[in-house]
Amino acid sequence: MKIVIFLLLLPVFAVIPANSQQVVTAERYLEMVSEQYSGIRDYTANVTIRSGNNTMPGNLMYSFPHFLRIDFTRPANQVLVFNGELLTVYLPEQRVILSQVITPSNRSGTLGHGLGLLRRNYIPSYVSGPGPVLLESGSTEQVVKLRLTRRNVAEGYRELILSISDNTKLIRRIEGRTTADNTIQMDFTNIRTNIGIPNENFIYTPPEGVSRQHNFLFRDSN
Repeated sequence: MKIVIFLLLLPVFAVIPANSQQVVTAERYLEMVSEQYSGIRDYTANVTIRSGNNTMPGNLMYSFPHFLRIDFTRPANQVLVFNGELLTVYLPEQRVILSQVITPSNRSGTLGHGLGLLRRNYIPSYVSGPGPVLLESGSTEQVVKLRLTRRNVAEGYRELILSISDNTKLIRRIEGRTTADNTIQMDFTNIRTNIGIPNENFIYTPPEGVSRQHNFLFRDSN
């Protein structure tokens, strides 16, 4: 699940202004959201990740161009950190560190392209029209919902649904349906942007005495 979370987050946090009041196509709307994210130098949010019966809340930090960190509160002390070159995942229950070197060659398909990556690999459409709708039943929050359908079977997600805040043009929720028909939902709340996060915040020192597993995603190649 940690791998899927990482791959889902990267295209978002490597990517603002949309002033038009006219009805726009879903493709153009996704482009405007991408433009919005291109103006973000750093970003913090409370994130809640749900998959099946598992719920993982935590605190997320991002800094341009490739720094990403999630400190989970459940499981407590679980951490995911990417510093632009090394992905580190600490699993406290197993007391193991998973690490993966990400070279320019094997990050070219996932990093640095932002939401443009989704625009190339997925076909966007509105879930229920271009106007804002309720985030979910019983909510008062207004969002625009886009459905992204993969263009080819090589993509890890069959479908993505982006719920985008009608006020900020920032992504409030991502729902992804995997090739195995599992659903992962990520909610972002208390979002703050461009607050000046130092790069030192993305330095992670794991506890002593833990085991390590290197290159758990793929072998490094230069």
